[in-house]
Amino acid sequence: MRIFQKGFNFGQDGPGNRLVYHLQGCNMRCIWCSNPEGMSFGGGTEYSPEEIEKECIRSKMMFFSGGGVTFTGGEATAQADDLLEVLRKLRNADIHTCIETNGTSTRLAELLEYIDYLIMDFKHYDSDTLKKYTGVGNEQIKKNFEMLCQSGRQAHIRIPLINGVNTGSPQGFAEYFSRYDTGNVVFEFLCYHEYGKDKWTEEYKMENGFVSKEKLQEFIAVFKEYGLKIVTT
Repeated sequence: MRIFQKGFNFGQDGPGNRLVYHLQGCNMRCIWCSNPEGMSFGGGTEYSPEEIEKECIRSKMMFFSGGGVTFTGGEATAQADDLLEVLRKLRNADIHTCIETNGTSTRLAELLEYIDYLIMDFKHYDSDTLKKYTGVGNEQIKKNFEMLCQSGRQAHIRIPLINGVNTGSPQGFAEYFSRYDTGNVVFEFLCYHEYGKDKWTEEYKMENGFVSKEKLQEFIAVFKEYGLKIVTT
């Protein structure tokens, strides 16, 4: 398993205090990415599943407030074979697991058997627009979202709000989500920031991405109108 960053974080990468592994490699090329060093599949440091398992077991005393281990990226599911092996080991060790994913994996259902908490991005309801800004459409993302709703599985859906990219129609998002049973789904809005801008070695092409408080409140109001549950972390 190739990892480019690891460390503890509280509350933002799943419940409680968590050991967070950033897995190397991503199939998307979001122009606002805050971890551009994780895009390439060639970087990072190689760890065996056994090394990850041992480190997690040693860290158990730090998993307070319902914490555990989170795999993010890059895109965690891009290393699905190693991820599945590690998740199985952590399940056997009774360690709470979470993944943060862009939702594009055809193997998400397989991984879910060993995941306690799922965080999934949903960047745009329109596939062509998503592909324009990330290089990938949303067909598989929608399939995975619909699978989650049909199964009654817990899901935490994050929508990064980026001016000029996806803030034009909160109704477009809400109308899509409200077609399904979202009883076990919560939604979170993440407003655009430039925390990763200085890490880009290529030209940073995102301009005027900041979102006003009024726009954020508009999204919140529309989602509540449609009966969609909002959370903040």
